[in-house]
Amino acid sequence: MTSGFARARRRSCRRFAAEPFFYADPQFAVADPPIYLDNHSTTRTDPRVVEAMLPWLTEQYGNASSTTNAPGLAARDAVESARATVARAIGADPGEIVFTSGATESNNLALAGVAERPRRRGDLFLSVRTEHRAVLGPLERLARRGLRVKLLDVAPHGEREAGRLDPQRLADAIDENSCLASVMLANNEIGVVQPVAAIGAICKQRGVLLHCDAAQALGRLPIDVAELGVDLLSMSAHKLYGPKGVGALYVRKRDPVVRLEPQLVGGGQEAGRRSGTINVAGVVGFAKAVELAETERAAGEPARLAALRDRLADGLLKRIAGAELCGPALDALGDDGAPLRLPGNLMVALGDVAGETVMLRTPGLALSSGSACSSADPEPSHVLRALGLDDDRARSALRFGWGRFNRPEEADIAAERVAEAVTELRRGL
Repeated sequence: MTSGFARARRRSCRRFAAEPFFYADPQFAVADPPIYLDNHSTTRTDPRVVEAMLPWLTEQYGNASSTTNAPGLAARDAVESARATVARAIGADPGEIVFTSGATESNNLALAGVAERPRRRGDLFLSVRTEHRAVLGPLERLARRGLRVKLLDVAPHGEREAGRLDPQRLADAIDENSCLASVMLANNEIGVVQPVAAIGAICKQRGVLLHCDAAQALGRLPIDVAELGVDLLSMSAHKLYGPKGVGALYVRKRDPVVRLEPQLVGGGQEAGRRSGTINVAGVVGFAKAVELAETERAAGEPARLAALRDRLADGLLKRIAGAELCGPALDALGDDGAPLRLPGNLMVALGDVAGETVMLRTPGLALSSGSACSSADPEPSHVLRALGLDDDRARSALRFGWGRFNRPEEADIAAERVAEAVTELRRGL
């Protein structure tokens, strides 16, 4: 017999699916919810994920570390089931998965955890200029502590493989005191997919650990940690329609065994690698999101997203004079024959108008620009600057991230609205 609470839960999920919430700041107020094209920033939590989480927020509230009682045992079983699901998605062993609060914490644990080990090999940490700030920030901190950090260049703007790291460049940078390389699998701004498998082979041959930020790739690309040759891999739930505030770090446990100095100490949870009471509902939602994303990826979701991206790109580049693609060509392929760009990613530089100004003119679209606002004066994207774009060109860029809940007609609407805004701004209207 179905309980009243269960029926209410289903009604809640249906209502959530039909009436997505959005924040209506007067500056961005619109009559209807905006067309959401910011799926690289975050994704809407899938109602099926919410439904999987709800019992662990209401009916089941045990502490997974308190295994002397039935609620605690149930929570522990749920956590271990979630751990197995996440591990299976990347070809790992469940014991190699450490749950965290998200990819930022995972990146910090990987980098600082290796750096602070008493018998660390070497003092040189290698990475790429286009990495996410959640990698560059921890590396800057390591540099302030006296460790050596070297950031590598990528293929410049205008090339078919713009943003790609040449594995040979990494090989040439490794010296006898190299400790770790950190290379993201897919870039959050320009969508370039890095040749991590080739990089992994180089690192293994040279005895250098390899960390990979896969926050943008999980659920969008096939991931097998053995094939990639990574020793550490960061993941985040909210990038693939899961809840915010939960993620994981893959830590290789054999050939070689990777040992980390914990960054959060206390109760010794997660086999002593990350203390703190486990967010049971969060990891259950994470696992459900991974399960759904992997199923849809296998069913052809990447091809659908690529078609939407290409449709929008065609509309923008035809309508806006001087607009140009940032990142690799849409049809560029890597050495393995796979697409060199994430299927739902598009970043376009408009040239002579600021992306943020265009966004203010298009409140019905939820986008991101080529600026990171940390003050009153927007700082141009470090990724676009690393490609060689000047500050004005970088500030003119708009990023579009397609996702599960987008419809084909939204590509035409977005292209038309952005083009209209650019035309008005160029006319001084």
